[in-house]
Amino acid sequence: MGEEAGVDGRLMAVVGIAQAVAAAQTPLDAVRAAAARVREALDAGFAAVSVWEREHGRLRVLVNDGELAPGEESLPEDESYPVHDFPEVVEYVHGEWAGGGEPHAWVETVAGFGSGPYEHQRVAALRRRGRGCCVVAPIVLHGRAWGELYVARKLGEPVFDRDDADFATVLAAVIAAGIAQTERLEEVRKLAFTDPLTGLANRRAVDARLDEALERHRAQGVAVSLIVCDLNGLKRVNDSLGHEVGDRLLVGFGSVLSLCGAMLPGSLAARLGGDEFCLLAVGCEAADAERAAEELCQRARWLGLGDGVAVGVASTDAGAGPVKSARRLFRLADAAQYRAKAERSERPVIAGRAVAELVDAPPAAGAERRRFRGRRPGS
Repeated sequence: MGEEAGVDGRLMAVVGIAQAVAAAQTPLDAVRAAAARVREALDAGFAAVSVWEREHGRLRVLVNDGELAPGEESLPEDESYPVHDFPEVVEYVHGEWAGGGEPHAWVETVAGFGSGPYEHQRVAALRRRGRGCCVVAPIVLHGRAWGELYVARKLGEPVFDRDDADFATVLAAVIAAGIAQTERLEEVRKLAFTDPLTGLANRRAVDARLDEALERHRAQGVAVSLIVCDLNGLKRVNDSLGHEVGDRLLVGFGSVLSLCGAMLPGSLAARLGGDEFCLLAVGCEAADAERAAEELCQRARWLGLGDGVAVGVASTDAGAGPVKSARRLFRLADAAQYRAKAERSERPVIAGRAVAELVDAPPAAGAERRRFRGRRPGS
């Protein structure tokens, strides 16, 4: 009866961990959700999940859960271990695959592990942290070792056995499935918010970020600036030189926009569609955004294709009056950009009182005004 209860308990633990990692939004969320549940499922005092960073030749700890030893942190910024310090891990995993099997967990104790020259490092690490044994399970993703699950008990507590190691192998597989799912979700989100041609953010990303920025502006007075750009001459380039050359112009301008965006820390560079781009800056002064816009106009003339760029700038802390909504900031920046285009200006037009009056004029009187394309109705 006790054995059946143990099996049922472990089955429920697997289900709980699977549900927890399935609800995660990122790989880090997945391992954080899993670590505590894995520790409880194996009746242990400590659990950690690490990622194998091959390019750096190290295991980097993502999360520590449970009874932390001195120097350990729940979410360490830079706790990592060179893989060459523990070559038996690499050799063990490789040997299992080479033999046609699947990597599975193993147990290490203060009594030692294996017979290699690096055994003393593992033993010393356990003793230094007041732990008597641990079980290590490779986390395998897409047929490669992604990282490891490490679960430990204190000195004097029962040593993990083969059944525990087999259970840890199952739990590592559940974590791997959760990580794979969150990676797919991240990729979907990236595709949903990225312009495929330029690699910049798209209009959907701008809408989301701008709504958040205006909420901060209303609540905390944080300055928000929007630079809207219309690339001149794209149609002429497409008609005379072909769309492939036109695409190169768009990609080149995207790089210029990204470069100028670096002048505004935390800014978002985006292609809104067609020949329209923007820079969204949060927390920068209006003067900083205007300097970035000046730089953008200059660099656009150096592209060698097209006819420069028409740029409009609107800021919540400039002279256009109160800006209470994302829609108004967009309309101010767009109206300023439209004026720059109509005047063939080689410099940005700043949305001040004159532009605000144009935006606020009745439609019949505001012949020069246009509604920003693609904005959500009522937004």
